[in-house]
Amino acid sequence: MAPGSVTLRAAVLCLLAWAGLAAGDRVYIHPFHLLVHSKSSCDQLEKASAETPTDPTFVPVPIQTQTPPVDEEALCHQLALAAEKLGTEDRLRATKVGMLVNFMGFRMYKMLSETWSGAGGAVLSPTALFGTLASFYLGALDPTASRLQALLGVPGEDLGCTSRLDGHKVLSALQTIQGLLVASGGAGGRAQLQLTTVVGLFTAPSLRLKQPFMQGLALHTPVVLPRSLDWSVDPDLAAEKMDRFVQAVTGWKMHRPPSGISADSTLLFNTYVHFQGKMKGFSLLAGPQEFWVDNSTSVSVPMLSGAGTFQHWSDAQNNFSVTRVPLSGSAGLLLVRPHRASDLDRVEAVAFQHDFVSWVKNLSPRAIRLTLPQLVLRGSYDLQDLLAQAKLPTLLGTKANLGRISDDADLRVGQVLNSVLFELMADERVQPTESVQQPTGPVALEVTLDSPFLFAVHERESTALHFMGRVANPLSTA
Repeated sequence: MAPGSVTLRAAVLCLLAWAGLAAGDRVYIHPFHLLVHSKSSCDQLEKASAETPTDPTFVPVPIQTQTPPVDEEALCHQLALAAEKLGTEDRLRATKVGMLVNFMGFRMYKMLSETWSGAGGAVLSPTALFGTLASFYLGALDPTASRLQALLGVPGEDLGCTSRLDGHKVLSALQTIQGLLVASGGAGGRAQLQLTTVVGLFTAPSLRLKQPFMQGLALHTPVVLPRSLDWSVDPDLAAEKMDRFVQAVTGWKMHRPPSGISADSTLLFNTYVHFQGKMKGFSLLAGPQEFWVDNSTSVSVPMLSGAGTFQHWSDAQNNFSVTRVPLSGSAGLLLVRPHRASDLDRVEAVAFQHDFVSWVKNLSPRAIRLTLPQLVLRGSYDLQDLLAQAKLPTLLGTKANLGRISDDADLRVGQVLNSVLFELMADERVQPTESVQQPTGPVALEVTLDSPFLFAVHERESTALHFMGRVANPLSTA
């Protein structure tokens, strides 16, 4: 058995044990029944397959075609409105996907952290990573589809249709998870959080994409930009054109992605995520403050400070503390501070593992004065490299069956980039709410993040971790 298959089977068994704890001796129900095909949808698929219809295709417009800018505020408003109308099943489905997102996020974060330099920062979006792989699942046929389903954490290989993931349900649940994050975050009609996801599909000039695949991607994010350009002669120039295109459409200055576009590839799949969180009741301190990169080196950085009753927990055994700062109705910023700066790597290995979310239950209210750096983190990574580290280097390689993306025989996937722009700042226009009230009575605990620390953005209802990262130097990009 291939090493990659062993890894996938182990992950699936772990997830099944987790998801099936409450099943007992009851009649068997697939632990992910809300995410797989129903009997009726299987009948429709079988009928459609018998009729062998031809999916309509199109050639993406050239990259120089004028494109309207992304309206982030409007997109976040739409997400929040959709979240307010969710039914019970939608919320349960989001919880299932949230569990899968976290499981994959911890696994990929561990692999990615092995490639990071200790002097800077790092940021990973588990939801974006999961969404990218779920998008490829939507466009895949067996055996690639079965392998991708196993990687996503749901068993389905050698089983019937009703045990196979419904890609549309998964992508729709991911959009629900995004909506839950930004919902209830407004103040006076203005969003406290902004979360925007943009997908860029860059193709060789002659490659034709299938319209049903593109329509399915819109369930995840309404901003899907298929564009064509020729990188066969000068891949570096093509990379610059893609950078300029994304910045013109979004206004985001992203971290320059890894070089190395393969000249013989015909499809590049890039996911761009922008998060901006404004912390209620926090103010920017006058003048830069010292942040100690190590025991002998400090840098001057802008710092935020605020006092309130926050959720807090100190783990004496592992020498770190966790503080949760509310960002929206159900979203919070989790700050993990090692008791000793030199313990960052060890604390990261202990804290960012599968029971991290359950540790949130240990938090209890505490009067705190919190000081932390204002953050602008940028990161970009190629999922093809992560798949190679996971011993799955050929999953999206030349032999991948992606017949639902394109019928073209020369479809070859190159880079699969996830790029993140993560911003955290004060919102001095908004007065503290009851969830961030000024402490009275007990003397406030001073928590100052002036040395390397970890962070995560967690949404309580879906349990999803939207971002995970480390800050070793706030002035360095991820």
